[in-house]
Amino acid sequence: MLFHDVVAPVIALTPVAGLLIALLYLDSYKLVRLRWVLAVVTGGAAIALLAYVLNAALLDVLQFKRALFAQYLAPVTEELLKGAIIVVLVRSRRIGFLVDAAVFGFATGTGFSIVENLYYLATVPDASIGTWLVRGIGTALMHGGTTAIFAVAGLAWTQRHARFDLFGFVPGAVIAIVLHSGFNHLASWPRVAMLSVVTVLPVVLQIVFDKSDDAVGKWLGPGFDADAEMLDLINSGRFSDSAIGRYLATLKGKFKGPIVADILCYLRLYTELSLRAKGMLLMRENGFEVGLDDETRAKFEEMRYLERSIGRTALLAVHPMLHMSPSELWQVYALEE
Repeated sequence: MLFHDVVAPVIALTPVAGLLIALLYLDSYKLVRLRWVLAVVTGGAAIALLAYVLNAALLDVLQFKRALFAQYLAPVTEELLKGAIIVVLVRSRRIGFLVDAAVFGFATGTGFSIVENLYYLATVPDASIGTWLVRGIGTALMHGGTTAIFAVAGLAWTQRHARFDLFGFVPGAVIAIVLHSGFNHLASWPRVAMLSVVTVLPVVLQIVFDKSDDAVGKWLGPGFDADAEMLDLINSGRFSDSAIGRYLATLKGKFKGPIVADILCYLRLYTELSLRAKGMLLMRENGFEVGLDDETRAKFEEMRYLERSIGRTALLAVHPMLHMSPSELWQVYALEE
């Protein structure tokens, strides 16, 4: 009785929750707010319930053997459903850095695996400790890891191409599905499956955190100087003689005059906010909590208006001049919401 009521739930639920907490702790810039993580965990839990209903319906319709369904179809439905949460977060600019993509992806898988393991705790009360070790350390971490990979791959594609496109999430989805399917193929060798997750997942997450730290460092150092030089150039009256000024002049033949003027206003405003955002993150790294003042909030509202006025095509044209991607900047703003 003690094993089923206490030991089994601890083994089944603690590892994935503990690793999620560790990921939040390792985020030195505190890019992800706890309330958003909890919301995503809740979303992952809801997705698990939806996946259960959908998989049951597909099993009934297709008449697949359960083993084959688990190996080939369940990974597709479950990874796509979990991935939908990440797509919404990227589309709404709630994810701006690789590290928070990994955290939100893992949080989605955490919510999913908690519900799944609670279901097994209720329906298979006599399962052995080995079963719960495999489910708690293997299956649960697998769910978090595959969705983290999906999130990181999708965000990387989005940032590389400077635009949101569902096609950019396809490679990550394929990888997540293949890894999930491979894990389920090892059902006859549960210890091997568990050890593969424990061995590979920490390495993948470490690489993501290292790359994210490198990316943040690139624009917290040189990016700070580049933004300051850009702002000084815009305000000096010598902007039209600079390389960037000449580039903007070439846009006059492609866009109407008022739009070019809005692009210059957008560039000045964006650079100011980029400098403030970098300062905020440096303060956060050193343990200081910094909020947005009313003036900065007003600037964000003005930038929203300019983005709508300029349009997507012009924003793509100005993107090479920005030293902080839009998703990164909006992520910093989201910290204060």
